[in-house]
Amino acid sequence: MQSAGAVAIRAIVFDLDGTLYVSPEFAAVIQEAAVIYMAALKGMERDEMRAMMAATRARMTEESGLQPTLSAVCTELGGNIIDLHGFFSKYLKPEECLVRDDRVVTLLERLRSRYGLYVYTNNNHSVTTRIIDCLGLDNIFSAVFAIDDLWIGKPDEARLDQILKTIGHAPGEVLFVGDRFDVDLRLPEQKGCPIYLSQSVDQLLRLDALLNSN
Repeated sequence: MQSAGAVAIRAIVFDLDGTLYVSPEFAAVIQEAAVIYMAALKGMERDEMRAMMAATRARMTEESGLQPTLSAVCTELGGNIIDLHGFFSKYLKPEECLVRDDRVVTLLERLRSRYGLYVYTNNNHSVTTRIIDCLGLDNIFSAVFAIDDLWIGKPDEARLDQILKTIGHAPGEVLFVGDRFDVDLRLPEQKGCPIYLSQSVDQLLRLDALLNSN
């Protein structure tokens, strides 16, 4: 964990997908939903669109040096982010893929007694709420910041500044936890926030011990 030195952490902001749970099955469903939406929009076969999206992601990564989000890839190809997430809300069924992990529930309940807990996700509120319910994490978070608040996906500096202002603590007091450095953690780190890269449940479960050691 990149620490903020002697400053005490007062709040933790978690990414959702790939951070508070890890499900390759559901990640594949989300990816395929985007393919279905974009293929219908462009009047293309799904296999053709799947290949086009992969090529577009590779090109955007090469041009920027950063891996783009799924929403960014779809937007680059002419998709509408509002319509995309409207499709996600109808198509995605997290209840069929995700299950509660009591270890994660216990961890977050323990952290909630010491810190303000938040979620900042590129999912929309409808899908996010259903995911959180599946994970048994309802009533854990002080607030959920989702893409349909302002239709601005992360990473975005202005949106991050708004979130930090809403949380109400100095950047050094707000820990960001995510599974993708470029998307979830790069900007918070640049703002002076401590960060923690977590790409598995086992890594997430080590967070409490790391916080205690710091």
